[in-house]
Amino acid sequence: MDLGIAGKVALVSGGSAGIGLAAAKSLAREGAHLCVSARNPERLANAVVELQEFGGIVHAVLADVEDPAAAVRVVAETRDVVGPVDILVANAGGPPAGRFVDVGLADWDVAVQRNLLGTVRLVHAVLPEMRARGWGRIVTITSRSVREAIDGLALSNATRAAVAGVVRTLAREVGRDGVLVNNVLPGPIDTDRLRELAGDGLAGRGEAVPVGRIGRPEEVGDVVAFLASARASFVNGVSILVDGGESHVIA
Repeated sequence: MDLGIAGKVALVSGGSAGIGLAAAKSLAREGAHLCVSARNPERLANAVVELQEFGGIVHAVLADVEDPAAAVRVVAETRDVVGPVDILVANAGGPPAGRFVDVGLADWDVAVQRNLLGTVRLVHAVLPEMRARGWGRIVTITSRSVREAIDGLALSNATRAAVAGVVRTLAREVGRDGVLVNNVLPGPIDTDRLRELAGDGLAGRGEAVPVGRIGRPEEVGDVVAFLASARASFVNGVSILVDGGESHVIA
């Protein structure tokens, strides 16, 4: 199925590894031109090499979404080098793990800057031009913790849910302008983050999932690409679980 996004410009934050890179690959496979941003220069350079194999334009910007000035700079550089942003995939690494009673205020500040305000600032930076052109796709990547709190991840439970609230609100405000806003909720996906959290229990992590395994980053990336596509023209304001059925809450 042709997703209708060949030649569109996609900006993927946190696009150097894991789910972010997988989303960038899925978009590149559909013919989109890419700008990926991340804070690790070596990983970012490697990601560019991988993405160039799909034949489209690929640009990279070294940036940290926790920096309040980063969003405007990244969007401006994308516009100057690749073109105005048609598709935003707002993705960032998870906040520090810990129970509410154990995390400090400094940890809360990191989580809010990285996982809430980082997304809000990116949306603010791309939205005016999307609305002016009458077409845009914004996809946020959060966590299944939006639907069901995960023990030991107090910061993620709070900030991911806040992003989902932004998505629902914004979708109602800009849908008539041709800008569709949706959220993807990954479950246990084989990433560095899951390996860090699961530790020695990674081998058995998939046993709790109804499909019998943990997910692959590309399985999330393909869902992102669909939501970013012309085909998803009547999908707006939703949070889609990609967790193999693990969540006990009906989507």
